[in-house]
Amino acid sequence: MSEPILTCSGVRKGYRSGYPIIRNFSCSMPSGKIIGLLGPNGCGKSTLMKLLGGILIPDSGEICVCGEKRSELTNSFVSYLPEKNSFSSGMRVEQIIKLFSDFYADFDESLARTMLSDLDIRTHVRMRALSKGAKEKVQLVMVMSRRARLYLLDEPLAGVDPAAREYILNTVFKNLSDDATVIVTTHLIQEIEPVLNEVYFIGFGGRILLSGDVDEIRREREKSIHELFKEVFRCSRS
Repeated sequence: MSEPILTCSGVRKGYRSGYPIIRNFSCSMPSGKIIGLLGPNGCGKSTLMKLLGGILIPDSGEICVCGEKRSELTNSFVSYLPEKNSFSSGMRVEQIIKLFSDFYADFDESLARTMLSDLDIRTHVRMRALSKGAKEKVQLVMVMSRRARLYLLDEPLAGVDPAAREYILNTVFKNLSDDATVIVTTHLIQEIEPVLNEVYFIGFGGRILLSGDVDEIRREREKSIHELFKEVFRCSRS
């Protein structure tokens, strides 16, 4: 069995208030999987994604990517999609492609251009001229056009129209390299459930309420992940 692509041991993160957003989070996630990180608003999912992506530093605990302690080196293995669009409104899509091509050695420019064309996004257009959904498509295409080992996608489908969601789920997610892992947060559980291999239900403080193989969970609980999510989080508020 191959080593985990990601391990966390006793990870904790708090902010100025002193209240820990993430408390003692531990996990071991395998390579070659699409993993859902699911939970209610405010449970710490986005904070956890920033910790995994190297945007934030934990107050305590350890994060390892590809068997190495998180560092500048391991950050290069990770392609991170934040919840909010991070590109300047004055940039043209073409400039963003060049930026990624110059900055990331693993960026596949041909793949990016193909996906942008498939999604009907023209590269000469400035970001400010695009709709909210189109801006999110551009950012997702850039992130998924890297040949990374670990993709961290924070609400990648929230502003995307249904037709584009289908393309993303059936084309982008299903054509990853065999050793790449995707960790995705989303509230669109019904739509993403068909592509998930594993799932983590995250309660407040980053507490893991349920985790495991999606098919096994559905078989044992006799419920879809969407139905189980509603049941777990109707009963758990802490």
